[in-house]
Amino acid sequence: MWEYYKMGGLSPAITSLYNGKSAQQMAFIRSMMKEQRQRSLFDISLSGMEAVVFDLETTGFSPYHGDEIISIGAVSVIGSLVKEDETFYSEVNPERMIPDHIVELTGITNEQAAGAPSLMEALRYFLHFVQQKVLVVHGSGHDKRFLNSALWRTSKVNMTHRVLDTMMIAKWLRPASKCYGLDELLDAYGIEPMQRHHALYDAVMTAKLWSAMNEEISERGVATLGDLYVGLSHHEGMSPTR
Repeated sequence: MWEYYKMGGLSPAITSLYNGKSAQQMAFIRSMMKEQRQRSLFDISLSGMEAVVFDLETTGFSPYHGDEIISIGAVSVIGSLVKEDETFYSEVNPERMIPDHIVELTGITNEQAAGAPSLMEALRYFLHFVQQKVLVVHGSGHDKRFLNSALWRTSKVNMTHRVLDTMMIAKWLRPASKCYGLDELLDAYGIEPMQRHHALYDAVMTAKLWSAMNEEISERGVATLGDLYVGLSHHEGMSPTR
C-alpha cells in the first residue's frame, strides 16, 4: 500500500487493499499524468516533433450521462512522417449495451465489447503507447471530454498532455472553407479515405491530414509548437487547447 501511495497518491493506495491489479494500473496512469505536467514542449521543433494521433469511438456524445468509450485507435507521427507500422488499437468494454445505430456505425458488437479490456486496462495500454508525446486529434472537444472523464473515474486525474486539433488548425490555415469535417478535409487535401468510424483507420487518416497541414504550417514560417499555439490563439480569438 505504501509503495502505491508513493507512486500515485491516496487513491491507488486505497485501491490496492481491494484489487492489486487495478491499483497498479491506476498508479501507472497517475504517474504518467504527473510526469507530463512537469514537461514543457513549447520549444520543440514541429519538423521533428513526436506525436500520437488518436481517435475514440463511443456509445454516444456525453460521458457525463452514461456514454462510454468502446474503442481507441492511435498512430505515431514524427514531424510529417506517419509511422503506419507503429499503431495502437483496443476495443473497450463499456459495461453497458451499445446502441444499435452505434453497432451499425462502428461494427463493434456487444459480444465483441463484452470480451474487450476494461476501461482502466485500455487506458493504461494507450498511455503506455503515448508516453510523453503530443496528442493530435480531429475535433478535440468530444475526445477530450471522454478521456478526461475516463481518467478521472479510473484514476482521479485529468489529462495533462498537450493536444493539437486538426479542425482548429484547418480553420487557421483555410479560413474561407465552409466545412471542416474530417471527410471534407480529407477530400480537400487529396487523402484517400479508409474505413470511417473505425478508431484506428480514423486515426491514420487524421495523421495523414496532420502531415499535410504540417507542410503548410512550415511554409508560414511556424517552426515550433509554441509558435503554432501562438498562431492559433491569434486567429479570431481561438484559444489553443491543452
